[in-house]
Amino acid sequence: MHSTTRGLIIWLCSCFHYLPSSLASYAELERFRYYGQNSYGATQSTRAGQSSLSAYCQDDTINAIPIAFVHDFFSTGGLPALDMSSTCSVSSNGALPGTALPNCQFLADDIQTCQRKGKIITLSLGGATGSTSFNSDSQAVQFADTIWNVFLGGSSSTRPFGTAVLDGIDLDIETGDSTHYAAFVNRLRSHTGKANKKYHLTAAPQCVYPDAHVGTVLDAVPFDAVYVQFYNNWCGLQNYGNNNAWNYDTWDRWAKNSANKNVKIYIGAPASPTAAGSGYVDAATLGRIAKETRSKYSSFGGVMLWDASQAYANGRFDKQIKTAMGTGPYFRRSVDNSTIEARSDRFTKIAGRDSS
Repeated sequence: MHSTTRGLIIWLCSCFHYLPSSLASYAELERFRYYGQNSYGATQSTRAGQSSLSAYCQDDTINAIPIAFVHDFFSTGGLPALDMSSTCSVSSNGALPGTALPNCQFLADDIQTCQRKGKIITLSLGGATGSTSFNSDSQAVQFADTIWNVFLGGSSSTRPFGTAVLDGIDLDIETGDSTHYAAFVNRLRSHTGKANKKYHLTAAPQCVYPDAHVGTVLDAVPFDAVYVQFYNNWCGLQNYGNNNAWNYDTWDRWAKNSANKNVKIYIGAPASPTAAGSGYVDAATLGRIAKETRSKYSSFGGVMLWDASQAYANGRFDKQIKTAMGTGPYFRRSVDNSTIEARSDRFTKIAGRDSS
């Protein structure tokens, strides 16, 4: 059974899915933060705002960090393209031979250090721009094999993070649609189900239901958690209390009828006024909304913030939310295009390409 422990998530970039056997239930994940994009730093001439991955992992409030983004599924050499903005990119770090994958092998030690500390480091697919569609089930299966071999527990001579083995996949698909994604997930399951470690999978749809980009796969396969982006949309937090706009109840009904009846829904929120075009509310208001939602819906998992760099710059908005929500739930935070989740009093997440 999945635990009903709830939490706060903060994005620095982009999320995980329930897979049987070796894939851990989402209840085992406590705190997430995205790393890589440096959303706040991208607006500053100095690019300040993001620390190293290992530095974030020193924070006991952080449990998991998604690295973002793989934004092009079939790029040079038939392999995906990865862009972590100022953290690691082809322009700054060079490409692995015959690919559009940057040489981020310098992050291997950081990733493994984080994992030794019990942090979950995953890979976020998608973002606001890119090419993330499949033209057939067979192509989706091929891509699952690639992700397994290049980033997860498989083997390849081309591994952007060197010997580091990431802990799962997050779907932040914001272009195209999710046709053939079920084949991708099921193929990934066939790999992870034979592994001797746990892997995780989540998704980050827009609040508009059904989501235009991941709606099909959300209905087709079981997810552990869904980080609904209640910002940059008419159904955002700015319209909380308006029954003609705010639609958490729609997502709650979806959760109770989804492939995983225990899936948790997180309220995705901007961590500062500059983090999104609309949907920002102050910490006291967001804390009140979270508490009211928690008391009303069993599907409530916590709050997701976009992103950690914005949260830090906005007077540690993540900590303000934790205080406003009171004791009990955990929270997640992401770093630089990251997402943070905290359950009880912890935060986490890391990314690359802006998905706000």
